[in-house]
Amino acid sequence: MADSTPTYINRFLAEVFGTFVLVFGVGGAALFATIFGSSQNGYNGAGFLGVALALGLSVMAAMYAVGGVSGGHFNPAVTLGLAIGRRFAWRDVLGYVVAQLIGGLIASSVLYIVTMFGPDGLLTYLVDARFGSNGFGEGTALNFSLVAAIIMTTVTSAIFVWVFLGATDKPATAAFAPIAVGFVLVVVSIVSVPVTGGAINPALSIANAIYGGQLALSQLWVFIVFPIVGGLIAGVSYGPLFARSVKKTEAKPAASAATTKK
Repeated sequence: MADSTPTYINRFLAEVFGTFVLVFGVGGAALFATIFGSSQNGYNGAGFLGVALALGLSVMAAMYAVGGVSGGHFNPAVTLGLAIGRRFAWRDVLGYVVAQLIGGLIASSVLYIVTMFGPDGLLTYLVDARFGSNGFGEGTALNFSLVAAIIMTTVTSAIFVWVFLGATDKPATAAFAPIAVGFVLVVVSIVSVPVTGGAINPALSIANAIYGGQLALSQLWVFIVFPIVGGLIAGVSYGPLFARSVKKTEAKPAASAATTKK
C-alpha cells in the first residue's frame, strides 16, 4: 500500500491553498459585501459582523480541507508561535511563511483583477479606501491611535494562537479544532475590525496592503510585527500557563489541526 504521508511539497501547497481561501474570503467580504446595497433599499452591506464571519468560516473550511496535510496554519504568527512552543520544526518555518505569503498575494491579486472589470469607478474607490488594508489613525474610520493598534493586535493575536495551540493539543479533540479556531477568529475580529481592520495575520495584511496605496504600506509594519509578537507570547507561555508538556510534541514536524493517528 502506498505511503499516504504528505510530503513537504504537499504541505507547502496546502498552506498556499488555505491562505488563499482565507484572504479571498475575508478580502472579498471586506471589499465587496460591505459596500453592496444602498440606503434606498435599507441594506448597507455585510458590515463588521459579515467580515468577521467570512474570516472565521474561511479558516474553518480551509482547516477541514487541508489541515490534516499541513496543520492548517495559514498565518505566520501561528507558524512562529508553534515553533517557539516546540510544536513545529524551525527548519520548516521559512517555507511555511513563504507559502502563506504566496497564497495571500494570489488571492488579493485575483480580487484586484475582478475589481478591474467591475463597475466604473469601483477600482479607484476601493484603492482610495486602502483596498481593505489594516490601519490606525487616519487609516481607520474611528481614528484609533498607534498605541491602541499595537495593544489590540498583540492581544488578539495571542488569544488566537493560544486557542489554536489548545484546540490542536490532543488528537482526541483535533477533529473539532477548526470549529474552535474559526469561532475565536469571529470573536477577535468583531472586537478588532473597528480598531485596526482586524489585523492578526501578517500574510493577510501584506496581501491587502500591496494594493492599498502609500498609507497602507507605511502602516504595514505594525501588522507584521505585532501579530508575530502576540504569536510568540502565546507560544512561549502556553505550556507554563496551562500545564501542558511539550515533550510529546517537540519532534513533530507540524501541529495537525484535523488529523488523528490511525
